Amino acid sequence: MIQAIDRAAKVLSSLQGARHLGITELAAALELPPSTVHGIVKSLQQHGLVAKERGSNRYMLGPALLKLSNVYLDTLDVRARAMRWTQELARRTGLAVRLGAELFDEVIVIHHNRRPDGSQQMLETGLTIPAHASAMGKVLLAYDADYASEVLSRPLRSLTGDTMTDPARLSLALAQIAERGLATEEDEAVLGESSVAAPVCDASGNVIAAVAVVLPTSDWPPEDPVLNDLRETARNISRELGATVWPPRAPERHDAATAADEA
Repeated sequence: MIQAIDRAAKVLSSLQGARHLGITELAAALELPPSTVHGIVKSLQQHGLVAKERGSNRYMLGPALLKLSNVYLDTLDVRARAMRWTQELARRTGLAVRLGAELFDEVIVIHHNRRPDGSQQMLETGLTIPAHASAMGKVLLAYDADYASEVLSRPLRSLTGDTMTDPARLSLALAQIAERGLATEEDEAVLGESSVAAPVCDASGNVIAAVAVVLPTSDWPPEDPVLNDLRETARNISRELGATVWPPRAPERHDAATAADEA
């Protein structure tokens, strides 16, 4: 690993989530001398990856990251092939639709269709959610035993009082998700919001993404027509990517105890 790149990446990670931090705060968080952090931040600022807050000595993520993220999203074949299907799913269900992919121990929303009711809604493309607290993330964990073993070997962060943080309980849930082909979460990431997700696989049969519908918890559980539309959308996207079988085959799993031992 190249130390300078590693440190720069940690600076950017520290500033995610709309955080505005000064050099001293960044230095403390990264356990580096302020002079070292100052040099890294100034270099990132020159490339537009970090910006200085107007009228202060605090820094935030820069606009160049938006350009880079858009370029990345435009190269994703799954996103390009899914867009017409997710738009149709939103139209048929009247719900917001997310398409998510793995990002370390999180799931990143690579495409988002707002609810088609004309209400004011924030575009969620680029949003990240801890995998264990997301229906999309649970799908990705359920169909990748190595990924699940890695995530379950670490402490699971609680976002709400309903977040599932017990590795043994989550491991059991993942096995059931892989058998059923659907994952759910109720108030686990955001209070008042719940979702259900289905797997998207490629020509090799590997699950590479998940598609989800999002609804108010007050409207939970989703009705059967919504679940059927969700399954059909996941199947159609998978076919676009060359998959010949859907739902994908459930993988052999490591249990939570095995994951802890391996850690």
